[in-house]
Amino acid sequence: MPTDHLPTGLPALDGLLGGGLDSDAVTEVYGEGGTGKTIFCLQLAVRVARGGRWVVYVDTEGLSVDKLEAMAGGDLARVLEHLLISSPSTLPEQTRAVASAVRLARDHSRPVGLIVVDSATMHYRLELGGKDEEAARRDLGLEMAQLVSAALQVPVPVLVTNQVWRRVTDGALEPVGGAFLNHAAKTILRFDRLPGEWRRAVLVKHRSRPEGAVEFRIAGHGLE
Repeated sequence: MPTDHLPTGLPALDGLLGGGLDSDAVTEVYGEGGTGKTIFCLQLAVRVARGGRWVVYVDTEGLSVDKLEAMAGGDLARVLEHLLISSPSTLPEQTRAVASAVRLARDHSRPVGLIVVDSATMHYRLELGGKDEEAARRDLGLEMAQLVSAALQVPVPVLVTNQVWRRVTDGALEPVGGAFLNHAAKTILRFDRLPGEWRRAVLVKHRSRPEGAVEFRIAGHGLE
């Protein structure tokens, strides 16, 4: 059966993705800070909430109310009525927040149209190299497994953002989290910084679309 899509509102990106985010899969967006990952998440959240469906938003980096208001405009009250935000301060809290998001989507008491985790690896990264690193890997793996399961079974589009690290050998940027994060996501986008307000979205992985890239810019009301 054809996969339904959640349009992003960026026509060129929707064309690259074959219509938008797959409604039954996890989409991962990774890139350096300031490349537009969080704005992209907020923009999609506003679109879904404005349409009357619920958004469960797990925020680990500090959501900007000003940015949300700029995107929602006169629809801010309606958007806030359909936006459930949690702000975990540790990885265990994040794991519980993800589990709660999955339960909400599955029980169908509210029509959940999008789950966002921004960023999935913020707290995980802080555990790397420490005595709790193995436990952190298990927690992140559990979260991704739950999100994949919810995306398939509900179905509901899931959007996670990821941080990056730079390889010493060649300076290339790689997403944090290892192979299992990349395996869990059926679609992977990399956001690159270009001069000024311009950015590039590179389709790194998709189950049915060829690799490609589009450019966009960061404006006051979001991405365009």
